Amino acid sequence: MGNQELLDGVKKASSMGPWMHGLLERLFPLCRSLTGPGNRETLSILSDYMELSVTEVPSGTDVFGWTVPDEWSPISAEITGPNGEVYANFADHNLHLVSSSQPIDMEIDLDELKEHIYSLPNNPDLIPYVTSYYAPRWGFCMRDKDKQNMQPGLYRARIDTKIKPGGLVYGEAVLEGETDKEILLSTYICHPSMAADNLAGVVLSAAIYKLLSRLKKRHYTYRFLFVPETIGAMCWLKNNETSKAVKNMHAGLVLSCVGINDQLIYEKSRQGNTELDRIAELVIGKTDIIEDFRPQQGSDERQFCSPGFNLPVGALMRMLPGWEFYHTSGDTPEQLTPEILASSLQATWKLLVGHEANEKRYVRTDLRGEPMLSKHGLYSTINIADKNEEKMRARKEHVSLMYLLNYADGEHDLVEIAKKCDADLLELGALAERLVDVGLLQ
Repeated sequence: MGNQELLDGVKKASSMGPWMHGLLERLFPLCRSLTGPGNRETLSILSDYMELSVTEVPSGTDVFGWTVPDEWSPISAEITGPNGEVYANFADHNLHLVSSSQPIDMEIDLDELKEHIYSLPNNPDLIPYVTSYYAPRWGFCMRDKDKQNMQPGLYRARIDTKIKPGGLVYGEAVLEGETDKEILLSTYICHPSMAADNLAGVVLSAAIYKLLSRLKKRHYTYRFLFVPETIGAMCWLKNNETSKAVKNMHAGLVLSCVGINDQLIYEKSRQGNTELDRIAELVIGKTDIIEDFRPQQGSDERQFCSPGFNLPVGALMRMLPGWEFYHTSGDTPEQLTPEILASSLQATWKLLVGHEANEKRYVRTDLRGEPMLSKHGLYSTINIADKNEEKMRARKEHVSLMYLLNYADGEHDLVEIAKKCDADLLELGALAERLVDVGLLQ
């Protein structure tokens, strides 16, 4: 694969924001959970954009001490007041129903009913996202202002859900490369009707797949995972514990909450010094945030980086749980712009294909002295003190070129050289190819 082609991918990514936002809006209405028809339909839609295989793990399966739950299929739910008014109607918003709620149909006094209604007094206009995956429970979620307006009396609470043995499903797509060394891109599909958390990660993964599939050739093999968070990642790890997908994992990245207008955060792998961690310092570290691995929060990087696996997997996100719309009905497609999605896509592209550029080690064809660059059209034959924009760009390129020619000794990789001269990794790779073309590097 040519390094210039990798660099061109950054430009292509900049125009994919509207495509990503359109796919996000298509997926937004679906009610997803750990299991159920919303997950299956989500994977079916993603299959329109990639060759996706679906794996089903039966209910009751033990996964490292966790148990895959029965399949949950929500149908309808609402509260009807004494005068016929309807509250917390699942048909109006998926978040009105506690995820994995048991079915009920009863008349109940308001005081007792409120014990099963979740709201946010500090954010009275928002519906919270509440789950009860591993304990039988029923409940509703409401805007606190609506909850406070409920009058004393007898209410009817009705939840129609089907809970029965079935399976947890996850999707997997593979783009083969020249080597069986793999780069993993994982994201989660379990959150219902929330855009930043985490449909942004889902559509970003689909966009990366689209860009990678268009490359003429790939050195690495790329594996894409779409899983229910936590237990879905553990199901994949259990299924692949002894497979080449785990044994040959060269790098991995978990995408979470990458859609809002905030700084990018790269969380290092548990190892802390992988090639991806080093590339992230170049791509993310100059303008955004680099953090150490955090086992107390985050997403599925916790599973991939658990001590029994300790895989070279980092995470990319744009927010922490302190975001004002985190896990609420305020997390809508309108909070995300195509431009921010495209920006996250560009950063993710650089993180992943940086490995492609760094796969090659360059060596000077003649290590003695300093090459005469003007002889190869790489330096001006006239020297004049001029600081216009074009000259400044040429000066920056010249600095990168000189570092390449000095450190291309077979012992330094491109990441090391780019860090030394403060260069963009993909731009440096494209410049190295130019030096190969003129015979100064091999």
